[in-house]
Amino acid sequence: MAKYLISFPSVAMNVPDSEMETVGRDAREVIRETKKAGVYVFGGGIDETVAPVLVSANGAVAEGGYSWAPPLNGGFTVLELPSREDAITWAARIAKACRCDQELRVFGFDPES
Repeated sequence: MAKYLISFPSVAMNVPDSEMETVGRDAREVIRETKKAGVYVFGGGIDETVAPVLVSANGAVAEGGYSWAPPLNGGFTVLELPSREDAITWAARIAKACRCDQELRVFGFDPES
């Protein structure tokens, strides 16, 4: 079985404040279903209130991430599934709950990590 990364950037989630409680409830319900199905690996979101730092091989620390890359933010879930079709099905359920499209990628999991 492969691990799949299902994610979205923060700007994709354009939901009125009045609906956020419902979106949160619906998203948590889908995650509970992934856990019940035994396919959940981990998930969460980037804490955007904490600025990233760039740490070099020599230990030097600089404020901010890579200047040339788009910001990394939003939410993600990693599921272990038997097929891409199964991953698409779960991604669609997450998209419906979150009210925004989800990107789907095969997650390059290192078994020694």
